[in-house]
Amino acid sequence: MTNFDNIPVADFAARLAAMTKDEVFTVMSDLEAASECVEGGERDAVLARIALTGEEIAKRFPGQLLAPYREWKKRNR
Repeated sequence: MTNFDNIPVADFAARLAAMTKDEVFTVMSDLEAASECVEGGERDAVLARIALTGEEIAKRFPGQLLAPYREWKKRNR
């Protein structure tokens, strides 16, 4: 699992934009797993990054919401 704690949110958003589709999906998967393991302020930071990643996925797949991510997740279990 990738550690995103040391990456400021603004930098995180810029990094997402430069990632491949599979990298973005992997980040989302890692963040979902992290959200189940943290509490308090850390959880808020993870949830903020989940929201940014969801926005990046929505930009890449207009009108599909998170369907491409869910399909990727099924294929890669």
